[in-house]
Amino acid sequence: MDNTKSLLLTEDLLGLVTDLYQLSMAAGYFEQGMRDTATFELSVRHLPENRSYLVAAGLEQALHYLTHITFSPEAIRFLQQLPAFKHVSSAFFESLKSFAFCGDVYAVPEGTVVFAGEPILRITAPLIEAQIVETYLLSTINFQTSIATKASRITQAAQGREVVDFGSRRAHGPQAGVLAARAAFIGGCKGTSNVFAAHQLGIPVVGTIAHAWVMAHESERDSFKKFHEVFPDNTVLLIDTYDTLAGARRAAAIGKGLKGVRLDSGDLLKLSGEVRRILDAEGLPHVRIVASSDLNEYRINELVRNGAAIDSFGVGTEMVTSRDAPALGGV
Repeated sequence: MDNTKSLLLTEDLLGLVTDLYQLSMAAGYFEQGMRDTATFELSVRHLPENRSYLVAAGLEQALHYLTHITFSPEAIRFLQQLPAFKHVSSAFFESLKSFAFCGDVYAVPEGTVVFAGEPILRITAPLIEAQIVETYLLSTINFQTSIATKASRITQAAQGREVVDFGSRRAHGPQAGVLAARAAFIGGCKGTSNVFAAHQLGIPVVGTIAHAWVMAHESERDSFKKFHEVFPDNTVLLIDTYDTLAGARRAAAIGKGLKGVRLDSGDLLKLSGEVRRILDAEGLPHVRIVASSDLNEYRINELVRNGAAIDSFGVGTEMVTSRDAPALGGV
């Protein structure tokens, strides 16, 4: 028998997506007859280092959770057998069968700039409800706000040049990659490489080719030609698998059907200028130059400030992990 668990989050188990102490306190409130209404505010006490503002994100997922949280029979049976709940009355577990969030939610719109100490979200609800939902709300707001803020910093550094999320493969799991794509779009990115995010959220999806495509062919020239045959209207080629400038010349041989080239290594400032000259000399001023390779707001700012011939930036690890400030101290 296969006893593996997929760990996919289903709505019937949303009630368990919290810390144990939230449920322990909820049981305590119930047993002590504490039915008062409470107001909880979610904010950040201190801005992370190198942050002068935050961009709020995650509200849609927070509201979905609040309107769908329940305790299924499976979830209740699991809680009942926990040693921590040994002395909790059956009435508490009976109450979970009809649990539904019935409070009020106030929040700033996603994409709003907020600061330390300023409420991002506020709920007013019976104490038990307000307590149980705290963990999930902090998790989704903290994470997406971190990524949206990082994306905002990166897109500002690009000074009007396009920034695209390339980070799914470096995110902290597939689900995090989708939420990061969403948050990055809120923060100012123009698109994502994540196809699921495009499908579910309507975010424009973009992509080029990998070194594997080039290496799978007899020659770089052949790999470019074959890709163009399959995608004649959307040919964007990665040109640094072997020699970047030679790759640029081979890509230029595609002619007017070439839409873009991507640089993923080396001195992006110097190479982008040289590649631009090659493309222009071949009568291809319309071809866009895309740059990737461990980019962040500091590197992009330097490239833009020094006149790099780059039209679009693909940003991955640094953005989807908010690498320099990976945790937001929301409370």
